[in-house]
Amino acid sequence: MALTSDELNYLVYKYLLESGFTHSAFAFGNESYVDRKSIAPSRAIPPGALISFVQKGLQYLELEANLNEDGTDVDADFSVLSSRDLLTSSVEELKELVTKRRNMTDEERKAQREEEEKELRAKAEADGIKIESDVEREITSDEVTILDGHTSEVFICAWNPTKQLLASGSGDSTARVWSVPAGPSGREAQAKLEKPKVLEHKSDEDGASAGDAMDTGDENKNGEWAAGANKSKDVTTLDWNADGTLLATGSYDGQARIWDTEGKLLMSLKKHKGPIFSLKWNKKGDCLLSGSVDKTAIVWDAKTGEMKQQFAFHSAPTLDVDWRSPTSFATSSMDHSIYVCELGKDKPVKAFKGHTDEVNAIKWDPSGTLLASCSDDFTAKVWNLKKDTCVHDFNEHEKEIYTIKWSPTGPGTENPDLPLILATASYDATIKLWDVDSGKCLHTLEGHTDPVYSVAFSPDGKYLASGSFDKHLHIWNVKDGSLVRTYQGEGGIFEVCWNKEGNKVAACFSNNRVSVLDWEV
Repeated sequence: MALTSDELNYLVYKYLLESGFTHSAFAFGNESYVDRKSIAPSRAIPPGALISFVQKGLQYLELEANLNEDGTDVDADFSVLSSRDLLTSSVEELKELVTKRRNMTDEERKAQREEEEKELRAKAEADGIKIESDVEREITSDEVTILDGHTSEVFICAWNPTKQLLASGSGDSTARVWSVPAGPSGREAQAKLEKPKVLEHKSDEDGASAGDAMDTGDENKNGEWAAGANKSKDVTTLDWNADGTLLATGSYDGQARIWDTEGKLLMSLKKHKGPIFSLKWNKKGDCLLSGSVDKTAIVWDAKTGEMKQQFAFHSAPTLDVDWRSPTSFATSSMDHSIYVCELGKDKPVKAFKGHTDEVNAIKWDPSGTLLASCSDDFTAKVWNLKKDTCVHDFNEHEKEIYTIKWSPTGPGTENPDLPLILATASYDATIKLWDVDSGKCLHTLEGHTDPVYSVAFSPDGKYLASGSFDKHLHIWNVKDGSLVRTYQGEGGIFEVCWNKEGNKVAACFSNNRVSVLDWEV
């Protein structure tokens, strides 16, 4: 049996189409005539056929290189050869490599791989080619500080804006405030870790928590939400005030709580009738805004804990809230709509309609001029208060968009010379970076293999951290879209965030842990 050149060309053509290289596929198809010949077999070729054939060929080569002289199998480790070895060496050379490397320790093999990487990179750079090193890109577990203590998934984390404190919220009914040691992360920092302040979200004094009859399930006859006790006090959201003196937490029990940095509960805010999914301080720190499954948003007086105003405009659960100014804010909902509200007014200032599915997140740009939104309808949109329709409709994702973030760049920011960029993260496992002036996609960041739940720009706007349920935290170069560093944890990632200096990144995981790693250019 032999594979003809026309058949191989057809496999390459299929690979280019499947990988999204439509222009390359068109050019290749034209030049090789595969789109004009009857080469395609009567039975459909399965997706990924070319990759599958190449992998099987490499496996055959690896097996051949590991056979004894008499043709019998070797009862030993087959993992001493890399794909580069298999692609660039003859069978006889591979056998020599196997014999040599079997006598090495794991440390010696790693050192040799690193040396080969350096030689290859030096040769490529001498030829004017820049290549990346997986060895250099990977952040090892020795370089990471692990914050252990939660007994359930950690849903959210946030750095204090003025101190080396990190807050985390979990499904174990607690938030924790960690004092993160200065200096390099890793084993030494791990040894210096102090016990965190544990913020317990307890039931009311009478023994009945407000959350005992609430959930994101079905409405009961009174319009409230019925929940199981195991979810009633999950900490779903948290936010530090601007000067870092107060931490607000939102919970499945429908209560917002305000704590000091020592973990003392100062106030419990109890007007919502359903879980709180979003909670934000305004910049002045005198008001707290909460959005709930009960379809409302509430503005609270941060000094007294009293409700200033409740906004009941949505017809379905409120999913996100975000301040525009000290008294103006936006809300988004499962009812597909977005409202811009003003404290003291009993009707929305503006209603944005255009999404065809629930609106998962909203964010004002640094100037408060543009509002970005993302939805389960696979789109992200940018809105302006002066227009009724969206300014931009970004529709290049292939699945639901879970979250969005603006870069801390452009007029009025600490990085005024850099362009304003919007990042969108999707269930299609990609992140897209958009130029908001032109409305064009600058880069599609492909490196994750599962939904991306969180993205965060570095304070200087030059890098983007992303966290996915594939257990990987990636750090990307915003300018060219390249993957700079990567870290693999032991659970899916719900949230990533940078500290104020931009030299540490935190991530919270589904395996009950929070990880802190260093960043330096």
